[in-house]
Amino acid sequence: MDALQLVALVAASAAIAGVARKTPVPAPLLLVAVGLAASYVPGVPDYTLDPHIVLPLILPPLLYTAAVDSSYLDLRANIRPVALLSVGYVLFATVAVGWLAYVLVPDLPLTAALVLGAVIAPPDAVAATAIARKLGLPNRITTILQGESLVNDATAITAFKVALAAAVGEGVSWAGGVGEFALAALGGIGVGLVLMVPIHWLRRGLGDSLLQNTLSLLIPFVAYAAAEEVGASGVLAVVVVGLFLGHRAWQVDFATRLQEEAVWKMVAFVLESAVFALIGLQLPYVVQGLGQYGIGEAAWYAVGVFVAVVVVRFVWVYPATFLPRLSSRVREREPGVDWRAPLVVGWAGMRGVVSLAIAFSIPVVTDGVEFPARNLVLFLTFTTVIGTLVVQGLTLPPLIRFLKLPGRDRYAETLAEAQAQSEASQAAEARLDALLADERNALPQPLADRLRTVLERRRNAVWERLGAVNEVTGETADDTYRRLSREMIDAEREVFVQLRDARRIDDEMMRTLLRRLDLEEAAAYREAVD
Repeated sequence: MDALQLVALVAASAAIAGVARKTPVPAPLLLVAVGLAASYVPGVPDYTLDPHIVLPLILPPLLYTAAVDSSYLDLRANIRPVALLSVGYVLFATVAVGWLAYVLVPDLPLTAALVLGAVIAPPDAVAATAIARKLGLPNRITTILQGESLVNDATAITAFKVALAAAVGEGVSWAGGVGEFALAALGGIGVGLVLMVPIHWLRRGLGDSLLQNTLSLLIPFVAYAAAEEVGASGVLAVVVVGLFLGHRAWQVDFATRLQEEAVWKMVAFVLESAVFALIGLQLPYVVQGLGQYGIGEAAWYAVGVFVAVVVVRFVWVYPATFLPRLSSRVREREPGVDWRAPLVVGWAGMRGVVSLAIAFSIPVVTDGVEFPARNLVLFLTFTTVIGTLVVQGLTLPPLIRFLKLPGRDRYAETLAEAQAQSEASQAAEARLDALLADERNALPQPLADRLRTVLERRRNAVWERLGAVNEVTGETADDTYRRLSREMIDAEREVFVQLRDARRIDDEMMRTLLRRLDLEEAAAYREAVD
C-alpha cells in the first residue's frame, strides 16, 4: 500500500463515517458495506490487512482510548460478569465453535478448527457500545460490553498462539498451554502495573500540554511493545495503563485534558473508520484464496459457523448470568436482572478487525509444516465478521427498542449532578471567603463580586435544567443563557476579525484574543453532549 492509497483510504473512510453520523445506520455497518461494494469496483487498489500493522499499530491506540474513557470503578463493580465474558466465554467459544467447525467441515483437522475457534471467539464491542450509548441502555450493560472488549482480545490472542502451535505440530501440552496463558495474562497486567505510575509521574512532571499530549500518543505503543518484548500480553498492558491514567486524569492540568480529548477523539475516529472499511475491502482476496473449496460449498460452511458463533454465545451468556445468582452474596452485591439484559448482551457479539488480523497472521508454512486449510479459515473468519456486523448490527437497535429495557434515568442523573455541583460550589465559596479575608488577596469589590457571580452561575446551571422551560423556545434558562452567551461571543469575534483586516491589530494578537473567546465559549458549553 503506497502513500496515495493510504491517504485515499483514510479520506474515503472518514467521509463515509461522517455521512453515517447523519443517518440511523451505525458507521461500522455503512463502512463495511461500502468497502464490500468498492472491493469490486475497477481501479480500486488491493488493500490487504497486514497483522504486523493492525496488531501493534492500530489495536493499541483503540484499546487505549476505550480504556481511558472507561470507568475503573464501574469495571471493578462488574468484574465478575466482565471476567466471565472476556476470559471464560472466549475460551469456551474457542473450544465449542472449534469442535462444531470440526464436525461440520470434512477433512478439517481438529487443531485447525480450534485455531478458527480462537480467531473468531472475541467480539468487537465498538459498534455494540456505540449503539448502547445512543439508545440509552442501562450503564451496567454498557459497562459489561465495554469491559469485555477491553480484555477479550488478550484471551483470544493467547488461545490462538497455543492452538496454532498444536496445529503445526509443535507438541503443546495442556500444562504448557495453561502456563503460556498465565504468563501472558499475569505478565501483561504486571507490565501495566510497572509502567502506569512512572508514566503518570512523567506526564505531570512535563508541565507543558504539548509535551504531555505528545507523550500521550506514545503511551499505548510503549506499553504494548514492552509487554510483547517479554512474552506478555500487550493488550492487557495497554488496558491497565489506560484505566489508571483515565482514573487519574483529574491530576493533569486542564489544557492537557482539553487537547488530549480532542486529539484522541480524532485518532479513534480515523482508525475505526479505516479499520471497518478495510474489513469490507478484503472480500476479493479472501474469495480468491479458497482454492480447492468451491464458493458454494464454502458458503454453506460459513452459514454453519455463523450460526454456531451466535448460538454458542447464548449458551454461555444465560448460565453465566443466572447461575452465579444462586449465591446469596452475589444477589446482595449485584442488581437483579431479567431475561432481557442477557439477550441484549448475547446478541451484541459482533466480531471485528482483531479476528481478521489474527487470521491473516496464520503462517502458510512454519518450520516446513504447512498450516492445513488456511484459506478456508480466512474465508470463514471473514464471513463470520461480516455476518455478525450486518445481521446482529442491523437488528440490535430494533431489538433493544422492542425489549423496552429501562433506560438511563436522566432526571436522577441530573439531580445527582446538581447535588454534586452544589457541594463543590459550597467548598469553593468557603475557600474564596478564606482567601479574600487575607489582605494579600485583596481585590476590588467588582472583581470579588465577579468571582461570586461565576460560582453562583455554575451552581444554578444544573438545577435550572430540572426546572421549567421557555414556552416559546422550549429551552431551559440554562440553554437560553448559553445561546445568548454564544451570540455575544460571535459578535466579539467578528469585531476582532474586522480589526485584523483593517490592520489595526496583527494576526498574532487576533489569535490571542480569539483563544480567550474560545475558552469562554467552551466553558459556557461544557455541559453540551457531542
